[in-house]
Amino acid sequence: MSDHMRRIPMDKLVKWIFDEYEENGSIFSVSKGKFFQKKNENFAEVFGEKISTIVGPAAGPHSQLCQNIIASYLAGARFFEIKTVQILDKLELGKPCIESADECYNTEWSTELAIGRWSQDEQERKIGEANAFDEYVKAWFILHILDKKLGLSGKANGRFVFNMSVGYNLEGILNPKVDQFIEGLKNASTQPIFAECQKVLKDAKIDGIDDAFIDAIPAQICQGITLSTMHGCPPDEIEKIVKYLLETKKLNVFAKLNPTLLGSDFLQKTWEKLGFDILQKQAFFDNDLKIEQALPMIERLIAFAKEQGKEFGVKLSNTLQSVNRKGILPGEEMYMSGRALYPLTINLAAKLAKHFNGELKISYSGGADAFNIEKIAACGIRPITLATSLLKPGGYDRFNQLASIVDPLLPNGGYEKVDVAALQKLADGVFDDLNHKKENHPLSSRKIDEPLPMVDCFVDPCSVQCPIGQDIPDYLDAVARGEYAKALQIITAKNPLPFITGTICPHTCMNKCTRMEYDASVAIREMKLLAAEKGFAGLKLEKGEAKGVKVAVIGAGPAGIASSYFLAREGFTVEVFEKSATAGGTVVNVIPDFRISRDSIAKDVSLAEKLGVKFNYNCQDFDIEKLKESGYKYVVLAIGAGKHTFVDLQGGESLNAINFLSDFVAGKAKIGKKVAVIGGGNTAMDAARAAKRLADDVYIVYRRTIEQMPADLEELELAQEDGVIFKNLLSPVSYDGKSFKCEVMELGAKDASGRARPVGTGKFETLAVDTVISSIGEKVDWSFLNSKGVNKVISEFSLETDLRNVYIAGDVQRGPATVVEAIADATKVAKSIMFKEGVVGFEDRFWVDDIEVDESEIRAKKAVMVAPADGEKEAERCLGCDTVCNICSSVCPNRANVQIRVAELEKVNQIVHIDGMCNECGNCGFFCPYIGEPYKDKFTLFWTERDFCDNQNNGFVLLKGGDAPKFKVKVWGEVLCVDFDKDGCPDVMLPEGLAEIIWACYTNHKYLFAY
Repeated sequence: MSDHMRRIPMDKLVKWIFDEYEENGSIFSVSKGKFFQKKNENFAEVFGEKISTIVGPAAGPHSQLCQNIIASYLAGARFFEIKTVQILDKLELGKPCIESADECYNTEWSTELAIGRWSQDEQERKIGEANAFDEYVKAWFILHILDKKLGLSGKANGRFVFNMSVGYNLEGILNPKVDQFIEGLKNASTQPIFAECQKVLKDAKIDGIDDAFIDAIPAQICQGITLSTMHGCPPDEIEKIVKYLLETKKLNVFAKLNPTLLGSDFLQKTWEKLGFDILQKQAFFDNDLKIEQALPMIERLIAFAKEQGKEFGVKLSNTLQSVNRKGILPGEEMYMSGRALYPLTINLAAKLAKHFNGELKISYSGGADAFNIEKIAACGIRPITLATSLLKPGGYDRFNQLASIVDPLLPNGGYEKVDVAALQKLADGVFDDLNHKKENHPLSSRKIDEPLPMVDCFVDPCSVQCPIGQDIPDYLDAVARGEYAKALQIITAKNPLPFITGTICPHTCMNKCTRMEYDASVAIREMKLLAAEKGFAGLKLEKGEAKGVKVAVIGAGPAGIASSYFLAREGFTVEVFEKSATAGGTVVNVIPDFRISRDSIAKDVSLAEKLGVKFNYNCQDFDIEKLKESGYKYVVLAIGAGKHTFVDLQGGESLNAINFLSDFVAGKAKIGKKVAVIGGGNTAMDAARAAKRLADDVYIVYRRTIEQMPADLEELELAQEDGVIFKNLLSPVSYDGKSFKCEVMELGAKDASGRARPVGTGKFETLAVDTVISSIGEKVDWSFLNSKGVNKVISEFSLETDLRNVYIAGDVQRGPATVVEAIADATKVAKSIMFKEGVVGFEDRFWVDDIEVDESEIRAKKAVMVAPADGEKEAERCLGCDTVCNICSSVCPNRANVQIRVAELEKVNQIVHIDGMCNECGNCGFFCPYIGEPYKDKFTLFWTERDFCDNQNNGFVLLKGGDAPKFKVKVWGEVLCVDFDKDGCPDVMLPEGLAEIIWACYTNHKYLFAY
């Protein structure tokens, strides 16, 4: 990668902004549909400066470059806490430096840019590194121009405020280059960049912007400053710095405080209540400012500021110093922010507000989002800045929703007092707010097991994760529109068991849902059930022409029903032979009716029956050769796993969970009054919940913690609601019919699964129980298959066995599996049989071909947090990732991943990486659904030939313009010189899509070539 970010010269910046706006209706990838338009005249004041909204970027990755500030402003930010500067400018950081998968961690501190101009040589400046001072002055001018040109502030009596941020000790702040930075932002009129901005803007001749307006843009950029000191900075040092900034620099001051003020006990109890696994050292607290030191210091500083005719407040809060044990970021320590910081920051705010009777000015940053910002603002806290929320999908566009929420709350006046009672109530309720609790299961990776392609990368991870590739965004869109029969038709093209999978599917698709990065996954499974229930009567099943080929399916469980459905739909004559008195297999015979109704199962069976499948029940045995002799050309074995497993207990035996559940469903289970269930999966939860309906006390015994249980979260919660008692970190040892002895375990090093391995402690706990039920899985009974002449599967792709035209599907070949995995097996079998019979196309011929996706509707949903809802409103939360993804573009603070439109390609939306704007923070890699990192893997546009040569990315650089532009193109290590004619045809063959991307950048997005 290149070793530094390039500055975008002011003239190129202005051209970029207005060309992109004219050609694409966006500026730095913020579309005009996301521009925040002030709709009232309300305003607030921060240190006497009027401001039209109170939200903005915290000093961090979103306030480092000019384009970052511009993007923030357009979406709704009006308070800009520009990134912290210190004596160590041009900071060299280990990369990646940000990990924001859930709570956010970073190892960056301050700006990576030089504080001031690193060279006065005009040629070097033209292609030089960006520097902090110039970036902020350019942004200051551009925001005034955009505010005037676009009219986004309306008639509001207030615009925007820049607030500088400095650190980290007095010696560094007194350094000449830091001092010059401070003085320059107090009055930039004598700085070269100020005159350059004025000249460029006048030369640009922007409609509606005259020279008088440009000359009137104030040279005083900042009147206030935020002090950020290092963790462990002594109290007297903090006080000295604040007094220096108030008295000598004549600035209003916010002093940033650390969450460690609350003490280690409070933090530890917070993590226990909310479930976050964040490790601190006691030294972090011992070395930091204490609350008993902070309170009198703040009192003195308020009084001192008043003497100086200035104002003082606190910034809450700094990040939380943590031990780096994740191994993702470099270094031994990292700094936590985001939603896990909210409980600490809001409680610290309440504590300080109470002490100062609401008179203390509080600038807030700590886990603010669309679900809590209205409550924070209503307490009188302002401004409210964000960083972590903007690092997640939606990025800067999130400001639009935030600004819209708080806009009506602005007071039209000075800095009002903090409402102490309201703030205390907010702090007290934080532990009951699900939005700030860690999931019982750690947030799973959203990545799919596919490499990131350079071209056509938009994908819906939910559908890719689904074992049958269910077209999830399409049926959710139909549900959202109330077109239930259409939704069900889309579902049943690949899934013949919509009621069963709509009720008990493990919905791994939801673990990949992009909505998880906003609020909560779309309830995909529930929407499938809604479509099934409301679309069932209107569903029309089509059937192919009769093939004259008979198929025997042995077993009427999910795999058998699905196989028969697919084959009958294609015109095969299918008969199912089931040993029980009804169809459904394990679903009907083992899963209790409090999990799934028998009516739902019957409706799924009826779909196969409507296609002509004949079900034969109470068939106790079968003979493959006789079936073939009877005219069945193909035989599908879908007979279940069949072989039970038990826990090896000293002195006694356990009852198998499947046997117990079968007896429970049949109404003949007898287990006594005290029961222990061994296991942590869904079957264990079923067994425990069923046992609770018969027994007084039921225990789940599991050798790991509840967070490591493989059961679905909702199944765990339902078991807890039913009164099941969880006994974690216990490993079964013996059972004598009354006493169940278990060894107490503790978590050790991680094993191959990534979970901490349970290790015995030598201590024991005994439970008095009447029955022990073991739920540790089933096994395939190959001895039974061998007796039928089946010895192995010869193809994993077709599931055909060593007996010609005999297939196996479902648990009989997988072992215990899910219903949707059984359908996946049935799909393989049906496709194989169809292929042998010359039938191609499978579900494609039954596909709904009139699906129309409104791209504008999908784009409007991006960056908007929406709580889970009921009915079709829940389906509306789908973000349509297969149509519009752009995650890597939205999460990039520097706008280095750019959306372009390439009409010639199948997917019009494409992503190009801009090398000169990237600082390799790695954030796009964390959120890209593929196994890949966009800043390394996407086709890259280079601004200079030197950068092109220094970088390993596949990409291109423009060598000359004109009617026949020439490029250097790098593809898989080979460098090519490519000429394009006036029609965009290259003289060298390039991999598919690359020539079209280069030409689209050159013709429709020429502003991207900043050099």
